[in-house]
Amino acid sequence: MLENPRSPRVRAVAKLTKRSARQETGLFLLEGPQAAREALAYRPDTLVEVFATPGALERHPELRAAADEAGVDILFASEAVLEAMADTVTPQGIVAVARQSPTSVREVFANGPKLVAICEEVRDPGNLGTIIRAADAAGADAVVLTGRTVDPYNPKVVRSTTGSLFHLPIAVGADLAVAVERAHEAGMQVVAADVKGDEFLANRVALTRPTAWLFGNEARGLEDEALAQADLALRLPIYGAAESLNLATAASVCLYETAFAQRAGE
Repeated sequence: MLENPRSPRVRAVAKLTKRSARQETGLFLLEGPQAAREALAYRPDTLVEVFATPGALERHPELRAAADEAGVDILFASEAVLEAMADTVTPQGIVAVARQSPTSVREVFANGPKLVAICEEVRDPGNLGTIIRAADAAGADAVVLTGRTVDPYNPKVVRSTTGSLFHLPIAVGADLAVAVERAHEAGMQVVAADVKGDEFLANRVALTRPTAWLFGNEARGLEDEALAQADLALRLPIYGAAESLNLATAASVCLYETAFAQRAGE
């Protein structure tokens, strides 16, 4: 039982809330039973350490069973230790450390994907996590993050994905021009989501093609240089009085509309 919140082991885990520590170690933090459950189910090979209070394992016996099946040890820790480790105030009795496992842009486009999300300078962790989750739910093949996008292993991003981080390939630190080039080589069209774009409904039929969606910064959208690399720019209609849509909401609509169009004949 780990009981000292100031021990070197606890401090090392707590440091993973900082990007510098994540970059140095190649590790990241998972908090809560949902994140641990998805990691154990889909990527147990990435798990380095799992810490839990006895009470948490009583509430979630399936986690112990999954850990046993995956050959992953769970170390008991006190509530005070988990609070010292975690980024949240209430980590729900479970904290884990995992290895980062990004894929390459080349691998993302190597197997003829039909739907990919490319994020250029998405800065809000909650937005990025929600886009990854929406891409997973819409059946996208991968998510590509350019070098100006927030770290996907940021604890807030990890929590926002609710486990989708482990479900689909994610390329990190990509160059936008390279990602667009790879998409074109794979036979995909690159469609930018932009408020100055063409009408979405009038171009809906185009989404039946293999599509890489390009999403930009929350405040500024896509810069002209980025927009110029897209084959098409589309804007979602606003039927009410709202000034605009949140980025993650707009991305979710775009991804699902494309999934609907591509799967219409199934």
